[in-house]
Amino acid sequence: MNKTVIGVLASGRGSNLQAIVDAIEAGRLDAKIGAVISDNPEANVLKRMTAADIPTLCIDRRQFANRHEFEAAVAEELNIRHVELVVLAGFMRILTSYFIDRFAGKIMNIHPALLPAFPGEDAQQQAVDYGAKVSGCTVHFVDEGMDTGPIILQEAVPVLEDDTAETLSDRILHAEHILYPRALALYCEGRLKVEGRRVRIIETE
Repeated sequence: MNKTVIGVLASGRGSNLQAIVDAIEAGRLDAKIGAVISDNPEANVLKRMTAADIPTLCIDRRQFANRHEFEAAVAEELNIRHVELVVLAGFMRILTSYFIDRFAGKIMNIHPALLPAFPGEDAQQQAVDYGAKVSGCTVHFVDEGMDTGPIILQEAVPVLEDDTAETLSDRILHAEHILYPRALALYCEGRLKVEGRRVRIIETE
């Protein structure tokens, strides 16, 4: 059986991507990374993945006249590499309907909160400010809304009395590194079925 080819879009340090790479190397995720694309030429993820001998490239948004041209260039590179699943790993740009339609049902993201609570930026600070007792992380399919796509998996992380956004972020990130590869593995095994807003996990015999 051929490995699922994934394409990763990232803008920052790449810690979630590293967890995905580790899962592939450990045999927990039957996938192949076809390309890592960053919109940031200074992103640490490019250095980290180049050192790991994983194909990387930078598509700098500033080199394009508009978002449509930028996303068209990204989509072309993904198609050239026969990418079957687009994985967002700290990608700091909101995708338009043009790109989402090109890869409908094949874009996955992780968010540092238990959606639908605390969508958007600074989710950890939102949780602390609100006085939440529990936060966590959510892996979901991407649609045209802000963190509104069908939920695949979630993991709860307690918010401690003395937590700051930074300390909570650290513990949520640890959970992310476990949850994201697990969700990707379910996709690659063909065990995810989207039924409206629900994602059903098909049990193995």
